Formats: sequence, C-alpha cells, structure tokens
Amino acid sequence: VQLVESGGGLVQTGGSLRLSCVTSGFRFDDYAVGWFRQAPGKEREAVSCINNFDGNTTYADSVKGRFTISKNVAKNTVDLEMNSLSPGDTARYYCARIRTPGGIVACTEVYDFWGQGVQVAVSS
Repeated sequence: VQLVESGGGLVQTGGSLRLSCVTSGFRFDDYAVGWFRQAPGKEREAVSCINNFDGNTTYADSVKGRFTISKNVAKNTVDLEMNSLSPGDTARYYCARIRTPGGIVACTEVYDFWGQGVQVAVSS
C-alpha cells in the first residue's frame, strides 16, 4: 500500500491550492481515504475524509465551505481543493487510508497507511 501526496507550496492569504494523493496497492473503492494536517507544535488533526465506495465525505468545522475533497476512480487519487487559505492552514498535510474497508467514512477511525506529507504555507 502506498500513498503519495503532491501539490503543496507557498500561497498568500486568500489563495488556493490543490493537493493530490495518488494511491496504490489496494482496492481503491473499498476504503476511505482522509487528509490530515499537523502544524509545528500542534497535534495532528483531521481535515477531511471520503469513502471511495459511495463518495460520502466529512470535513472539519474549520475547513467547511473552503475545502473540497474528491476522488478520481480512474486514477486512484483523492484530491483536496483548498480555497480562501489563511495562515491558520499552514501545516504539513498527509493523506492516509483507513484500516477497515467498507462504508466507514469518519476521520476518527484508525488510518493505518500514510503518505510522507506535503508542506502548505500561507503567508499573511
């Protein structure tokens, strides 16, 4: 199982970025994939998760209305479109696969395979 993130970078407040997570080594439709982030000195937090079977999604309150998670079944990728970025979104962003296959989509479940992460920095 592999997950590889791309798309991070430096952007000004109010700007946008699109992160992509390319997955391999498992049946894409059977699992949920989530985006998580960790800022320096802070605990890791869930950003958004999607169930690749039915497309159900969840979002952290802090990103609702600004971030959109989506899946591309043909490419086995899960993207995170981030708009109206603010310095509070600065963090390293990771994608991860849920441990248990099926219809679970909650970001609070156990995610057992992780990518290496990409850095997102938002300047004021």
